[in-house]
Amino acid sequence: MKIKFQITVILIVTLFFTSCSTENNTVVNQTPPRNLKYLALGDSYTIGQSVCETCRYPIQLQDSIKKHDASIGLFSTQIIATTGWTTSDLKAAIATQNPPHDFDLVTLLIGVNNQFQNKPFSLFEQEFPELVNTAIQKGKGKKENLIVISIPDYAYTAFGQGSMTISQGIYQYNAYIENYCLQNNIKFVNITDITKQGLAQPSLVASDGLHPSTLAYSKFVERLLPKAMSIIQP
Repeated sequence: MKIKFQITVILIVTLFFTSCSTENNTVVNQTPPRNLKYLALGDSYTIGQSVCETCRYPIQLQDSIKKHDASIGLFSTQIIATTGWTTSDLKAAIATQNPPHDFDLVTLLIGVNNQFQNKPFSLFEQEFPELVNTAIQKGKGKKENLIVISIPDYAYTAFGQGSMTISQGIYQYNAYIENYCLQNNIKFVNITDITKQGLAQPSLVASDGLHPSTLAYSKFVERLLPKAMSIIQP
């Protein structure tokens, strides 16, 4: 009887310490939520002219990332963008606001107003690479943290009325952007073809008859999300 009693005591003590050890390991192995920072640089397409604040693509992208990654805690998004901005305007705004260099994700969509305002294309060739380099600096100095987005084609809106002149101009800018990203191994996402459906599918155009709608931005995000997730994965 004494031997059985001793064995029983040993088993109880062993189970107790094993349980405590497991509980302690569970506490130790818990990963704290990750806090992420996203910087969106651009113009009216980034600020979301004529759509609600949560409808613009940077906020839709932020929300989609959080839905796909439960480990994310605080997710802060800073937008530096205003309707009508050219590359020169964006450069000046970044210099003035001087955001830190600690963003986990950066997106850049710029150029439509250079085309719309008939700025010399040589100006874009000079300032776009400068903006890319600045965006990389803001993304912890890692070009892997940057996604460049193509320019929507506003020819396919009520405002553009299918103008081939507009479309050809946008094509010139996008060809340069895509080629630059390819040569410099920078992530590039083409969303222009989505906007080219604007006349056939008016729901892709905002109520102002010019800018992308909430639905169009949702389609942008579908293409941005895989690249964004590859960037923010620990």
